[in-house]
Amino acid sequence: MSMKITPFAKKVYRVVAKIPIGQVRTYKWVAKKAGRPRAYRGVGQILKNNPYPLIIPCHRVVKSNNEPGGYVYGATLKKKLLSLEKSFKECITNKE
Repeated sequence: MSMKITPFAKKVYRVVAKIPIGQVRTYKWVAKKAGRPRAYRGVGQILKNNPYPLIIPCHRVVKSNNEPGGYVYGATLKKKLLSLEKSFKECITNKE
């Protein structure tokens, strides 16, 4: 199955791929960084169709009110992934 990825979607995926582990950004922030600040709903649709959710960490993108929003594998897993990443980040940054 061949999938056409638009130039804007490619920008969105590049922006999201750079979000550091254990951190989140909003759909609005991603839209702005991808060059279309008012296209935050479009960002949501693009991430909903993310062909590589294990490589492009779309789970790190949340709503402006800090609620998780959607995720291809469900909101519950999104919350768990974010929690796991936060714990992992704390673990590697709190060396003795």
